[in-house]
Amino acid sequence: MIARLWRGRAKGANATAYSRHFTETVTPELKTLTGHQGAWLLRREVEGETEFLALTLWESLDAIRAFAGDAVETAIVEPQARAALSSFDSFARHYEVAVKG
Repeated sequence: MIARLWRGRAKGANATAYSRHFTETVTPELKTLTGHQGAWLLRREVEGETEFLALTLWESLDAIRAFAGDAVETAIVEPQARAALSSFDSFARHYEVAVKG
């Protein structure tokens, strides 16, 4: 199993808008993809902004390629998300899940 991690930040009410986007748009779309195994959105307050860490789980890198294309390290950030975020990583990191508790 592969964990895909990506970060973004939002200011003020845009944090709520981004959370809503993740819940109402991103998560339902991911659930339709073969090899997708779950998604979490983590948040914390940092320097007056809300930082988000999106963690998605995938069966394999091939499943991620089907979602993200051949450049698997490139982040997929939809226009609605871009509108809510003050900054975001243009990349995603991938980790092999070593232990699942």
